[in-house]
Formats: sequence, structure tokens, C-alpha cells
Amino acid sequence: MKSKKKKLILNEPEVIYRNNKPVSVIIDIEKYTQMLERLEDIEDLEYIESLRHKKLSFRKLDDVLTEINDV
Repeated sequence: MKSKKKKLILNEPEVIYRNNKPVSVIIDIEKYTQMLERLEDIEDLEYIESLRHKKLSFRKLDDVLTEINDV
């Protein structure tokens, strides 16, 4: 008889305690992936916002092409 693997779904995070203090949390991998994506989105938005406050500078196309060709 083949055994079927059951998918463990954690609806709620499971907190791990050591010396009555929380030290880690077990969450569903899909939830973890979603959290990582959200954090990356926030970092991207913060970076874009920081760029808005920087002064723009322009260079001549010939200067850029010369620099690229020298490399």
C-alpha cells in the first residue's frame, strides 16, 4: 500500500519558546514567500523614493559612448 503524504498547513504561526521567551516562529512556506516579496517591494519603493530626492545630472551622449568604448 502506498502512503500518501499529507500537506501540513499551518493556519497560525507556531511560536517556539526557550526559557519562556519567544525565539523563533514556524510559518507556512507560502506565507513566508509572500512576506519576502512584500519586503522586497517595500525596499524597492524606498529606493525609488530616495532617487526622487537626488539631483539629476545629464551627460552628453558622446561622452557616454566614449566611456563605454574605452572599457
